[in-house]
Amino acid sequence: MSDLRDCSKRYRGRFAPSPSGPLHFGSLITAVGSYLDARSRGGEWCLRIDDLDPPRVIPGATDAILRTLEAYGFQWDGPVVFQSARTEAYAAAFATLQRLGVIYACGCSRREIADSIVGLPGASIYPGTCRGGLGPGKTARAFRVRTEGARIAFEDRLQGLIAVDLARETGDFIVLRADGPFAYQLAVVVDDAELGITDVVRGADLLDSTPRQIHLQRLLGLATPRYLHLPVVVNALGEKLSKQTLAPPLDLARPAPVLVAALAFLGQVAPAELAYADVAEVWRWALAYWDPARLPRLRAAPLPATPE
Repeated sequence: MSDLRDCSKRYRGRFAPSPSGPLHFGSLITAVGSYLDARSRGGEWCLRIDDLDPPRVIPGATDAILRTLEAYGFQWDGPVVFQSARTEAYAAAFATLQRLGVIYACGCSRREIADSIVGLPGASIYPGTCRGGLGPGKTARAFRVRTEGARIAFEDRLQGLIAVDLARETGDFIVLRADGPFAYQLAVVVDDAELGITDVVRGADLLDSTPRQIHLQRLLGLATPRYLHLPVVVNALGEKLSKQTLAPPLDLARPAPVLVAALAFLGQVAPAELAYADVAEVWRWALAYWDPARLPRLRAAPLPATPE
């Protein structure tokens, strides 16, 4: 695999937005939390663009993301990494999983999977239809990784102990999609390992993905980073802020008050006058007073008001 380790050998964090639209307040929470956790510990902060899924990539979104991060005073270490340029690395990991005999071809259509899914209401657990081989007339559509006996437990730095029986609670999951691209779970594991990421700070909406990623890390013989899953921002309807819920893009003209609001959401209540300061002053205060112990131990929290 190629060497992407442009960050230093101490703490390495990262921010990995998807270029499916502009950054919004929910994105900013992850960026601020991961940035301060890294910088306050003398660590490095890497930037990766998760453009693995071409149909979801919006033209111009990557440039807009970079401009927004710069306007808000973020400084990343090393070159920006693009998942779209890393297919060979994912293919190498996929080949390793094949040699280990831990993945198999799945010929089920989405409709067939929906008709046979098992689990509690709201759960989507693949029942292992193709685990013993493709049925008559079936051709390989995707590839799944086996999860029999995979019990994953880890201590999230904010959310506490997370323990999952993957076979019972998730089922065999996809590592190569039917439409061609390698799956997010595999790509993230390979990227984090090659960047030498020691700490992953991201939203709690990805907490359910972490056991699957740890399973792949163990199969591939890769180190498991420390994890910290921040509360996600929800709107008045209780929906996660996202492009799908029409979250407005970040204001580039007045970043200081938005940063102050983000700090407050993360339990770091800054002096009110910082909302009228320049961005560099906000960051100086944030780095001096950052305290992970004040992070709210929640999976989700409402959108706060931005200082006028």
